[in-house]
Amino acid sequence: MLFKEQRKRLNFSPAISIAVKCEVQHLAYKYIAEAWRKPSESYVEEIMRERIIEWRRQPAIYRIDKPTRIDRARRLGYKDKPGYVVVRVRVRRGGLNKPRPRSGRRQKRMGVTKYKPAKSLRLIAEERAARRFPNLEVLNSYWVWEDGRYKWFEVIMVDRALLPELKLGKGRGRVFRGLTSAGRKVRGLLAK
Repeated sequence: MLFKEQRKRLNFSPAISIAVKCEVQHLAYKYIAEAWRKPSESYVEEIMRERIIEWRRQPAIYRIDKPTRIDRARRLGYKDKPGYVVVRVRVRRGGLNKPRPRSGRRQKRMGVTKYKPAKSLRLIAEERAARRFPNLEVLNSYWVWEDGRYKWFEVIMVDRALLPELKLGKGRGRVFRGLTSAGRKVRGLLAK
C-alpha cells in the first residue's frame, strides 16, 4: 500500500487508492485460489498436514472464527460482519454400511454393504450443521480437506434476524428442503 506522503507526492485521490486496494485484494484472492486448486504442488499441503492433526481431535461440528479458504468463502457469500458464522464439519468418507440385521430377513435382502446415500457428503455436512445451530440458516458450503477416513467441509451460516436483507426465501430450514447449492446439485437442478 502507498503511504500518505507518497499519495500526496503522486497526487492520488482517495478513489484511486481504493481502486489500488481492491486490485491488490483481488490478486491476493487469485493467488490463494490457485494454491488451493493444486494443493500438492503448493504450500497448502504442508500447512494442512499440520492442521489436520489438530482437526481430528476437535468435535465433528466445530464453529471457527475465520474461514480456512477465504477466497472460496467470499465467492460463496461470506462477509466478515455480525450475522455470518462459519462451521467446520467432519463427515466420514465411504459407503453407507448399515448395521447387520440379527434375524427376520431373506438372505438376498440382507442389505449391509454397498449402499450409497442418495445425497452427497457435502449436503450431509450442511444438514448436520443446521441441526446443531437451529437459529441459523445455511448459505453455502465448500470442501476444505480430506484424508483416508474423513472429509472436512466448511459451512457458511447466517442469522436471519441480523441480516434481513438477504434473499433467502420464505420458511425455515432451506437445507432440509434442498434449496442450497449442494441440495440443488443432488436434485439435478443446478443447471436450471
